[in-house]
Amino acid sequence: MLADTRTNAGVDNISTFRKLTVLEHPGERVVGIMTAGNLALSQAVVNMALEEGVSLHEGEPKETLHTVPSMVRAAQLMGQAVREIYRVDGPSLEAQAGDFNVSILLGGQIGNGRLRLFQIYAAGNYIEATEDTPYLQIGEHKYGKPIIDRAATFDTDVGDALKLALISMDSTMRSNLSVGMPIDLLVYRKDALSVGLSRRIKDDDVYFRGLRQSWSDALTRAYQAIPGPDWAF
Repeated sequence: MLADTRTNAGVDNISTFRKLTVLEHPGERVVGIMTAGNLALSQAVVNMALEEGVSLHEGEPKETLHTVPSMVRAAQLMGQAVREIYRVDGPSLEAQAGDFNVSILLGGQIGNGRLRLFQIYAAGNYIEATEDTPYLQIGEHKYGKPIIDRAATFDTDVGDALKLALISMDSTMRSNLSVGMPIDLLVYRKDALSVGLSRRIKDDDVYFRGLRQSWSDALTRAYQAIPGPDWAF
């Protein structure tokens, strides 16, 4: 998972806020939560799922992401939290002509269950990443998505996937001022049940600066090496 930290309510009101939350109980579960959309809504949903708890069915005790027995149950819980926040805040937003804009990526592994990745929508429903769709993106991604689409497959090594994600994020930041540094990274390897890598990458990160320059240079060389069309002039 890779998330930027820029939030804005107009060009004169830009701030930094963490959009990637990591829950880790070593040996038992690792769950990553990445959010996009309205910051107040996404924070309310995450807090409910992590701390306050949600009842998935009437009369059942509340559960949190600390207690759910599986990743599917975690996705259901997160979806129910979205619906609960909509029930509370939706009418007020609609009265102010505001959209209920929240999207969430939820990924990780619990116990002996499979490593899974879900995207939760504003209606509380969700989809899961599969071999046919081996990655998911939320938020502002139209500038960086083509890079991953061209290169990533279900069998891509995690190291190469990390490079692709960083290149994709850099391309998005290059073309969209609503996405910005620092960026937060989570790497988890299947069956580890502990975080492999958690890092905040800032402007002065040597590797990221080198990757940014190398990608720009590679693109320049690539387009220069392609012959122009014989019908152009």
